[in-house]
Amino acid sequence: MNDFFKGFEQLLELAKTLEEKAENGELKTDIRVNARGLGNIPRQGNIPDIGVSHLRTPGTGSDDDDGISEEVIVTPPPADASKSSVAAPTGESVSPAEASSSPAAASSEPEQSVPPAMPSLQDVGGLAPVIQELKELIEIPLKRPDVLNKLGLEPPRGVMLVGPPGTGKTLTARSLAEELGVSYIAIVGPEIMGKYYGEAEGRLRKVFEKAAKSAPCLIFIDEIDSLAPDRSKVEGEVEKRLVAQLLSLMDGFAKTQGVVVLAATNQPNHIDPALRRPGRLDREVQFRVPDRAGRLEILQIQTREMPLDATVNLAAIADVAVGMVGADIKALCQKAAYFALRRQVPALNDPIPADLHISQTDFAAALKEIKPSVLRSVEVEAPAVAWDDIGGLANAKRTLQESVEGVLLYPELYQQTGATAPRGILLWGPPGTGKTLLAKAVAAQARANFIAVNGPELMSRWVGAAEQAVRELFIKARQAAPCVIFIDEIDTLAPARGQYQGDSGVSDRVVGQLLTELDGLQDSTDVLLVGATNRRTALDPALLRAGRLDLQIEVDLPTAASRLAILQVHNSDRPLADVDLAAIAAQTEGWNGADLALLSNQAALTAIREYRASGADDPTQIHIQPQHFQAALAVLQRQKQLKE
Repeated sequence: MNDFFKGFEQLLELAKTLEEKAENGELKTDIRVNARGLGNIPRQGNIPDIGVSHLRTPGTGSDDDDGISEEVIVTPPPADASKSSVAAPTGESVSPAEASSSPAAASSEPEQSVPPAMPSLQDVGGLAPVIQELKELIEIPLKRPDVLNKLGLEPPRGVMLVGPPGTGKTLTARSLAEELGVSYIAIVGPEIMGKYYGEAEGRLRKVFEKAAKSAPCLIFIDEIDSLAPDRSKVEGEVEKRLVAQLLSLMDGFAKTQGVVVLAATNQPNHIDPALRRPGRLDREVQFRVPDRAGRLEILQIQTREMPLDATVNLAAIADVAVGMVGADIKALCQKAAYFALRRQVPALNDPIPADLHISQTDFAAALKEIKPSVLRSVEVEAPAVAWDDIGGLANAKRTLQESVEGVLLYPELYQQTGATAPRGILLWGPPGTGKTLLAKAVAAQARANFIAVNGPELMSRWVGAAEQAVRELFIKARQAAPCVIFIDEIDTLAPARGQYQGDSGVSDRVVGQLLTELDGLQDSTDVLLVGATNRRTALDPALLRAGRLDLQIEVDLPTAASRLAILQVHNSDRPLADVDLAAIAAQTEGWNGADLALLSNQAALTAIREYRASGADDPTQIHIQPQHFQAALAVLQRQKQLKE
């Protein structure tokens, strides 16, 4: 113990000696103490590079940061390529070399660098109304706040861009900031997150502080749903503190002029509701899937640098590219270019031809592979069924053509007469009568996307999952409008309520969700629900009222004339020899379309079996004769008798 106290006394004497030498100038020291404040959030620290660029601010030694430089992400207004300068927070034009050096080196020559090509509003197609609305919401508060002051208006503090992925939200924000010529800060939600306690809140505060110093400034937050999720649905404390920090910052800078927050998301329902009120994100601008005119404009922009030949018809491509967003159309053009390259330059070492071009066949091949991105999570089918491919059913086809194709292809006639299209169509009748084929023909001839689901596919063992699947199905259809939703065996999805046994009432909840979605379709005339069932009485009565499944078409067993038409459709490309289809139609009373298709196929298989048994080897000499149909007819009639 005595040795311990003796060593401690020697340590004190050494410290006293060093202090005396330092006072006399015999010992030079540079001691820096990193002290933290009383709060849990540090007031200083290294802010990593987030966003599109950064600017280092040299310390003066008189502030609280003790001369430690902070990296921020202020992007300058557009300047000439020869002047590689950025806008400092004080408004002076400072080059990157000067900003990162000491004030004494302010006279040094700036480093020459080629700035990256920034997008312009000319690169954005199909969004003219959206761009005009954004200009009114952002340009006036940033460039002409005096106009709002004279009107006694408060400028909007935030605007949220909402829309499916690929519709051009990020491109529009970048192009708009470049067009306005103001400083802007572009960050992505996950970039703010940090591993230390309070680091994310500190980064977010620095962003808003620098934006206030660089006013007029635009803050663009991409994927804001990952930065500010709904606090009632998250369990992490970091997310809740970050949302609270963002809310306080948006309220805190409300008195600062010249700062507007622009946020983008494709999941607006996952954002905290407190952020979507006036005073924070005042307005929500919808980015929808482009229509035909918008698709044509995007195609013209994407192909203006491509060598197109005279066969390319962009209008025809825009007609068939229904449901595609800007990113899909860009991928379509790139795929067509790769097809053209593969066709004209087969090998990598081959010379590039002087007349390298892209033809309409390249776009047609690309259309077979590129599908709308908003529908990749659901089963999407591009039917190629024409009305002539369906035999019989003349009344059903005429009714569907008048009620469906008319409103999708000729909406101006419906607007002029005040007529409305049905919100839903129910095809009911015995199995095999062509209900699914009719729905496919509707989608193919109306140039609409076609989503085909079976009723049991939407059911799930988890509570609430089936209702969510129905809701998401209609959301996808609205995004890909014009769209036809075909639900086969709809009676399994929407049975009469009050008759469930042992399913915890999930069927009733699914029926309620389906009824709600059908009522919600009133504002979306480009979405049509087609249901098929062979048990109409099993459906819930509320589903059959006007305004939901308006049009109910009975697809009954075909008549003799309809059976003849069906046989002609299925045998039009087969080598028949002296076959009387009218006589066969008379012998198949009570048969449906599926039975007649099977009969035609079995007759062809019987002819193949007989031809192979004969030992012949010339396929062009095979013919389907009446005895082949009679043999197939006898086999199928025996099957029907066994079923009965």
